[in-house]
Amino acid sequence: MKRHGQLLARIAEPANLRLAFWKAAKGKRAKPDCRAFQHGIDANLAELHGQLLSGHVPVGDYRTFIVHDPKERTICAAAFRERVLHHALMNVCEPVLERAAIFDSYACRKGKGQRAAVRRAESYARQHDWFLKMDVRKYFDSINQRVLLALLARKFKDAAVLDVFEKILASYETKPGCGLPIGNLTSQHFANFYLAPLDRFLKEHLGCRAYVRYMDDFVVWGDSGAELRAVWREVEAFMTAELRLTLKPNVAVNKTAFGMDFLGYRIFPRELRLARRSKLRFASKFRRYEQAWAEGRWTEWQLQQRMQALLAFTLPARSRNWRLHVETRFGVVARRLEPHDPRGQLEQQRDQLPVGEPQQQQPGQQEQQYWVPRGSGPSSA
Repeated sequence: MKRHGQLLARIAEPANLRLAFWKAAKGKRAKPDCRAFQHGIDANLAELHGQLLSGHVPVGDYRTFIVHDPKERTICAAAFRERVLHHALMNVCEPVLERAAIFDSYACRKGKGQRAAVRRAESYARQHDWFLKMDVRKYFDSINQRVLLALLARKFKDAAVLDVFEKILASYETKPGCGLPIGNLTSQHFANFYLAPLDRFLKEHLGCRAYVRYMDDFVVWGDSGAELRAVWREVEAFMTAELRLTLKPNVAVNKTAFGMDFLGYRIFPRELRLARRSKLRFASKFRRYEQAWAEGRWTEWQLQQRMQALLAFTLPARSRNWRLHVETRFGVVARRLEPHDPRGQLEQQRDQLPVGEPQQQQPGQQEQQYWVPRGSGPSSA
């Protein structure tokens, strides 16, 4: 197993720190802390450079708040200076963590993501009759920091980098020695990396070829329920002994023909639908967005920006009739964003203006005049 060293100098390079600033500032330019950092960017980056090389990097400056999307979560928003640090670390360390991942791990990875995970799950559902779906109980809050540092030490031999990692981990805990702050860039990558041993265990030790994981949601497909129940027992024992984690009690073993909820969708062997929870969230957000526009808190452009993102999630699934029902019932602006089938538009135009029949003039409408350029006609060249 190759371990990577001499990374701190690359992390502290001025060019890498400046790149980290631009990444951290994306979408945050109007925020006061971002503008303040940019106003003295040279001095701020030079200070961060010195702190990294000296090993005295201040961390743990979080602003916490609660979100309900859909369940209650505590979000820790790091100060802008720390977000620059996180991006600087991941610019250099992310490729090392990437090499530890298997192909069918889809969270926090370039070229992967939620859509790719769902497509892969669809393909496995068409090939196998049974599925086993598992989820980790309170995943971010349950990650053991000692175990995580031991896993990171297998990939990084640079003691200075490991020391920065340890400081970031120690800046937050839900109980002694456990927890990652939701909202940190480093937390996303660490959490995805933490289950890499589980991926290897399933693929190499248990021989599960049909397997997909997106963060702490993972599915195994097989040809019988008994086979997958045996996998369930092995996974539960491995996670308890090696990773100090516990599965949620809602482990599902069922036939793929009955459908499986995964990442907001309901996956069938030959069809993709929206999960019931996704429908409820869509309708709730849809009504809130339209209400914000109707009350004048959002402009039409702001409403369209948010509606496009909301509609985009539903497009891969068979959901058009249901979506149109929600839009007809609650919507005003969003109907304009609905994608249309060009063939349907042509049919509509054909119905409105039949071939060979002139359009009738409406009462009170001025007669339409047609202008013919001078020199045009049958005799013109």
